[in-house]
Amino acid sequence: MNRYSKQTRLLLAIDCIIFGFDGNDIKLLLVKRSLEPEKGKWNLMGGFLRADENLKECANRVLKQLTGIEGVYLEQLRTFSKPDRDPVERTVSVSYFALIDINKYEKQLNHEYSAEWFLLAEKPKLIFDHDEMVKLAQKQLRYKASLHPILFELLPEKFTIPQLQGLYEGVYDTSFENRNFSRKVLSTGLLMKQKEKDKINSKKGAFFYKLDKKKYKANFQAFLNFIPNPDKFIM
Repeated sequence: MNRYSKQTRLLLAIDCIIFGFDGNDIKLLLVKRSLEPEKGKWNLMGGFLRADENLKECANRVLKQLTGIEGVYLEQLRTFSKPDRDPVERTVSVSYFALIDINKYEKQLNHEYSAEWFLLAEKPKLIFDHDEMVKLAQKQLRYKASLHPILFELLPEKFTIPQLQGLYEGVYDTSFENRNFSRKVLSTGLLMKQKEKDKINSKKGAFFYKLDKKKYKANFQAFLNFIPNPDKFIM
């Protein structure tokens, strides 16, 4: 097989930023690096692209191999290509971010690689340029959440308004007035009220809701500008 002559060979890696919500807090999933340099330090889940797969296939493989998680929301973020970003060898990395409901996938988590959830405000310093990747993923998450219900990927099928509010407050690192938040989210017409109540996390019992996916597909504009002045929340 012919090859391009006089060209430098390099590695192509995938790094996954995995955000999860446990019903109270939004968190980041990290693993401990198993190779030198920086062995034993915290980093994002990653791996190298194989000759027989595309980028999305590689990202899904990395997620399943390192965490046991599959079939979740996954979106390409950005390519990181500084020549010295990896001290071992010239490596270009394509980053993806994933959104999951922690309670749904906790039992699937593969602990072989010391995978652990961290509060965003308490995450340890990461290796190489992984902190930059996380910061950009947070920015993208905030931007997209201000336009449509991407954060519902982090929630169980049935959720309460307080849970939804806690999620938005965690993502935007702010607080919303309870009644105003409830009024605005219900005014979208995209939530279906259920008969059941959450009597475990609420003294009075908060009603469960579901996202009306049919209405959302037909009228996703109802969620536009849900967050007031979203620009001030974007890093």
